[in-house]
Amino acid sequence: MIHLRGASKIYNTAVGPFPALCEIDLDIAAGDLVAISGKSGSGKSTLLNLISGIDRATSGEVTVAGTAVHLASERALARWRGATVGVVFQFFQLLPTLTVVENVMLPMDFLRTRPVKARRQRAVDLLARVGLTDQADKLPAALSGGQQQRVAIARSLANDPPIVTADEPTGNLDSETAGAVLELFRALAAGGTTVVIATHDRDISRLATHTIALHDGRIPEAAA
Repeated sequence: MIHLRGASKIYNTAVGPFPALCEIDLDIAAGDLVAISGKSGSGKSTLLNLISGIDRATSGEVTVAGTAVHLASERALARWRGATVGVVFQFFQLLPTLTVVENVMLPMDFLRTRPVKARRQRAVDLLARVGLTDQADKLPAALSGGQQQRVAIARSLANDPPIVTADEPTGNLDSETAGAVLELFRALAAGGTTVVIATHDRDISRLATHTIALHDGRIPEAAA
């Protein structure tokens, strides 16, 4: 499902080039629940961004769900990402002026994957899956952090993507809510969705099919 070969990412900064990722070789199979671990600055978020097509590799190859992400045009990549990768951000990224259900409908509106009249019901069904049907018509500000994270997960599933990426999804949650979020990811993987999570949370690592340890933008040979 996900294949990286010699993937590197270098950012140009005011003090010179910064290598965020260096020569990453990686294979992730369909249905895997993968935890990417490492200290802050180790390259976890950058690796997720390459997989999801949010960012491009400076060199090397990134192939996801049969698409050569490193070769695709920006326009094609935007549509591909909307259909293929559900992205869960650390700080939710919900639009504050839209209701919860409207936020979940956004990916469907963007790609027009369902008839207009069917989109709200699909969004409500996803909110039911994360236990938030009764919050559908509220604005995000009326929800707790844990509830907003669950809305973000529901939104990531709107177009039935085969892959979900999540950046520190439990980092701002209490232990009980974090446990519920982890169970959602476990259930997704059990249903065949490939889930890739960047995390410091040891509980995620214990649930994962396997863990990828990053150190200074590299996967140590023993862990590769």
